[in-house]
Amino acid sequence: MAGHSKWANIKHRKGRQDEKRGKIWTRVIREITVAARSGGGDPAMNPRLRLAIEKAKAANMPADRIKYNVDKASGTLEGLSLEEIRYEGYGIGGAAVILDTMTDNRVRTVAEVRHAFSKFGGNLGTEGSVAFQFKHCGQLIFAPGTSEDTVMEVALEAGAEDVITDDDGAIEVLTPPADFEAVKDALEAKGLKAEFAEVTMRAENTIALSGEDGARMQKLLDVLEDLDDVQNVFHNAEISE
Repeated sequence: MAGHSKWANIKHRKGRQDEKRGKIWTRVIREITVAARSGGGDPAMNPRLRLAIEKAKAANMPADRIKYNVDKASGTLEGLSLEEIRYEGYGIGGAAVILDTMTDNRVRTVAEVRHAFSKFGGNLGTEGSVAFQFKHCGQLIFAPGTSEDTVMEVALEAGAEDVITDDDGAIEVLTPPADFEAVKDALEAKGLKAEFAEVTMRAENTIALSGEDGARMQKLLDVLEDLDDVQNVFHNAEISE
């Protein structure tokens, strides 16, 4: 199945994540904290914690620091009480935006999110205002040049829902959230390592933005991503350089 060009946006996102390594550690620690508190401190019995630990390792977090944060969240050590809150809104050109946050002060968080939207050209929406434009799923993206036939064969056999070849040759594998790990493990066992792999909110349709609109949208996204309480930013804008 053919799809749109996503490779440039994926590379841009990965580059920005690399620039913000310290911020990524903070987000991963929060994810480990909530995952361990909600599902226990044993990664073998807690899929969400396993994925959080994988993210920590990918961000080069030392093993002892990972263990410390798992123990802290599991009750061995005291820690802050964090709450998960999702916000939805609109960016430039009506682009849809979803923010996942973790916070110990929801009043502070909503004020910061609302201010960022209003200052940089967006609008904070109500619950459900844009979520219907996204699909909760596992997503793995392979670089252009990867064997489409091999990816498709392995992924579909392991439980993937769809394999999409984008216009620029990148290959996208979509899975039910519960099957993400099994599909990822099956692909890696065949030597197929994705450039991007996580359970995400994938936009069903995209809005193309370029020039001044693209720059304004990127600025809004950058500001939202830099908020201390924001864990993830999902959007349906395809921004051209």
